[in-house]
Amino acid sequence: MSSLKSFAQMTNDLPVQDKKMPVLFMGHGSPMNGIEDNEFTRKWESIAKEITQPTAVLCISAHWLTRGTHVTAMNHPKTIHDFGGFPQELFQVQYPAPGDPALAAETSKLIQSTNVGLDHDWGLDHGCWSVVKRMYPEANIPVLQLSIDYHQPPAYHYQLAQELSTLRKKGVLILGSGNMVHNLRMVDWQHFDVPNYGFDWAQEMNEKFKTNIYSKEHSKLINYTDLGPAAKLAIPTPDHYYPLLYALGLQDQREEVEIFNDQYVAGSLTMTSVKIG
Repeated sequence: MSSLKSFAQMTNDLPVQDKKMPVLFMGHGSPMNGIEDNEFTRKWESIAKEITQPTAVLCISAHWLTRGTHVTAMNHPKTIHDFGGFPQELFQVQYPAPGDPALAAETSKLIQSTNVGLDHDWGLDHGCWSVVKRMYPEANIPVLQLSIDYHQPPAYHYQLAQELSTLRKKGVLILGSGNMVHNLRMVDWQHFDVPNYGFDWAQEMNEKFKTNIYSKEHSKLINYTDLGPAAKLAIPTPDHYYPLLYALGLQDQREEVEIFNDQYVAGSLTMTSVKIG
């Protein structure tokens, strides 16, 4: 950009709209969902058809954990294959969606609670592209990622999300990608292909999560460690849970929620997802 004036023109090119974009939290599950046709991926595709086509997607993925907060700011983010042990077909996937440096800079300026770095090294990890690729397969919509500062408490992420609300009025789809219940150490591989198979504690926590989401009891979800012993099993580490807090932080009190893909996988995982607005 040649000047601050030209920067301002570029960021103002996204007009304020009468209707806000919805916010999504997607339970992304296995990286194989990036290439498999199943009920979860078909719902991702149908959601994309139900909502207005966004001007851009800003994804908060469980797989970009950093010290400090950063946003991807390159013109052409690379496709990151941040996993192992999967078929070669999955490693060959490319999702060549463009970036949007001007939107990245605007996002950085919107967040006042912390300095947000403009990142040129990361790209799109599988928590992002495995979902967005199914929603927008033509890769013609700019996609950015906002990192998760893993050294901050839950309330930090919820409050930071609120600073992004202006983007919803400019047609940006903000998408958190993780899993509410996510305990890989307790996965029951023998029952991986059994539909909707969940351990008792996973079912207990999934129901508590949904109850508090429907009733907008966000403080209970922020303080999830107070929800009982099952919470420690459901969220042994908060990386896959934090993207939910970003989605909830963007909810207005008057906005309703839709819960979908509400199923268990291999005992200790849930695909439960949320649409706000």
